[in-house]
Amino acid sequence: MKTIIGLIDEAAAWLRTKGTDQWAEPWPDKAARDKRISRGIQSRSTWIAEDCGQPIATVTYRDRGNPNLWSSSEQRDSAVYVSRLIVSRERAGDEIGSALIDWAAYQALKGWGAEWIRIDVWTTNIALHNYYKERQFISVRVCEMEDNYPSAALFQKPTAEIDEAAATRFTMTGGRSLEQDRVPLPA
Repeated sequence: MKTIIGLIDEAAAWLRTKGTDQWAEPWPDKAARDKRISRGIQSRSTWIAEDCGQPIATVTYRDRGNPNLWSSSEQRDSAVYVSRLIVSRERAGDEIGSALIDWAAYQALKGWGAEWIRIDVWTTNIALHNYYKERQFISVRVCEMEDNYPSAALFQKPTAEIDEAAATRFTMTGGRSLEQDRVPLPA
């Protein structure tokens, strides 16, 4: 968990220089954020990518979306829901984030026949919206949330559009704990 929080803190510091309020404060507070991270680790849906033993990114994926964001009709579609995609700043520009999205979608395609890759994005981070649009994601909608949930801009694309070469750039290794279950990049 410490590695993931370190990646979040690094990204939050960088985001403050980009004119966005994303991750300026843990939402809704540090305890709730940490509980979500812990839940992802315990459910084995959170992965860490490393290169030569050095953590460089993290991604969480699962087969169910937030029911406050995705309709029951949408939830009946076979989809993979990606969240907490973070790449170390020293590896920015290496297309690791795109490859991890494709990797997660590829796992879901093989695992449960996912037809869609879906993500909810920080509502006010327009640069991040553009990042996903540049990767052929389509904007579905922005949800109005009573609790001011900050990641309510929804995007999706068909798993048929993943880059399989990018997806298979990663190999899974390890055993039962997060420290052993890493997604290393080939040297």
